[in-house]
Amino acid sequence: MRAPPPGSADALRTAFVEGATTATATCVGALARIAAQNRDLGAMLAVDEAAVLRRAAALDGLADRRLAGPLAGVPVAVKDNICTAGLTTTAGSRALEGFQPPYSATAVERLERAGAIVIGKTNCDEFAMGSSSEHSAFGPVRNPWDRSRTPGGSSGGSAAAIAAGLVPLALGSDTGGSVRQPAALCGCIGLRPTYGRVSRHGLIAFASSLDQIGPLALTIRDAAAALAAIAGPDDLDATSAPVPVPDWGAALRGDIRGVRIGFPRHLLERGVDADVARAVEAAMDVFAARGAVVRDITLAHADLAVPVYYLIATAEASSNLARYDGVRYGHRAAGADSLRAMYEASRSEGFGAEVKRRIILGTFVLSAGYYDAYYLKAQAARAHITAGYASALAEADLIALPTSPTPAFPLGERVQDPVAMYLSDVFTVGASLAGLPAISVPCGFTGAGLPVGLQLVGRPFDEAALFCAADVYERETGPWQPCASGARRRGGA
Repeated sequence: MRAPPPGSADALRTAFVEGATTATATCVGALARIAAQNRDLGAMLAVDEAAVLRRAAALDGLADRRLAGPLAGVPVAVKDNICTAGLTTTAGSRALEGFQPPYSATAVERLERAGAIVIGKTNCDEFAMGSSSEHSAFGPVRNPWDRSRTPGGSSGGSAAAIAAGLVPLALGSDTGGSVRQPAALCGCIGLRPTYGRVSRHGLIAFASSLDQIGPLALTIRDAAAALAAIAGPDDLDATSAPVPVPDWGAALRGDIRGVRIGFPRHLLERGVDADVARAVEAAMDVFAARGAVVRDITLAHADLAVPVYYLIATAEASSNLARYDGVRYGHRAAGADSLRAMYEASRSEGFGAEVKRRIILGTFVLSAGYYDAYYLKAQAARAHITAGYASALAEADLIALPTSPTPAFPLGERVQDPVAMYLSDVFTVGASLAGLPAISVPCGFTGAGLPVGLQLVGRPFDEAALFCAADVYERETGPWQPCASGARRRGGA
């Protein structure tokens, strides 16, 4: 087995188990990095230092550290729309400012059972609605590679925390690309599991037929370990699938010979940055050199994905966010003279502009006279998109795409142009609509030194194929390092 790269979750766990370090020392280092960098980055929203050190001390006191779990002593950051008992969870919104959930999400509980230590909560677009992490009520997140640029969204805080070396692992949520796109723009690994692979219990809902929790990581092995910790059925989530959790570590065998990779080259002909296209083409050459069969394919109905996604997702958001009424929890406006006025004022004050925009769009497409014309047609088109992916995956084992059509763009550039912002998701929303697993891996840099992401999409519940291919690419190009180290991946642009 390869030696884990320094700073990875695998390396930290090994050092802890072998007695070369303590969980306390590891967490003190992470807390120091957060204190030094976060004011400028804006990646973290809440950190409970005392709770972190108590948890670390408890792990250090174990008689046999080998029993502490596969992520023992590893600090993990958690996106702020994933509930953590006793630790503020706001979803980046004034509507939930100061809210402390009475329970933790199933994914968080499973991480902790695996020995991980939740170091804090990461900033995100409000209610996970955004592609740039600029829509948080608590300020934007900045890309560690160039702090004048966005880290992507909505899980931008989690991606920035990995890229800056604050932590080796983080959880995000992916509705239309919110794990994969920031992973690409920050140059780390981001995985969207198959819909139903990971419990959504404790994830603050945006679009319930699309939302999935997924890991962001430094290495493929770390991502596989994190998914193994959080995956599996859950009685508290009726949409979690009763599918066994395999040994994904066994997929990291460094062999991709004979694997068929479908490359829809036609999708790169319009709107894709030249450096991004070159890096993805170069990645195809790497796979071919390692024995994969790379073939051009057509991905049917791909042009429908963005409009279909923004009809279905906003409709579901309109329904899910109706619960934020100022009555049971969250922000309640003062001074209202009637129940209706209190509802209106609480929602007007609590929600930001992008959330209001999506609620209005979703309410419109669900309204009488428009439901058939928009929502039902979008659902029919979703079935065609799903069929298009199924057809492509019948002739290929994996589909390769850019994760994002462009590298990280300047902060503020697209805030006033929602359509341009939504087009950031052009390559990620298709897999979300089809419920498929997809991973973004770093595949080089632009001429300006900005990371580029390669996306691989697989068949339902075949995350093993994603890990296998991504591991081969990582072995060929070298382990990625946080930008704070000044290192670059070998190979790529």
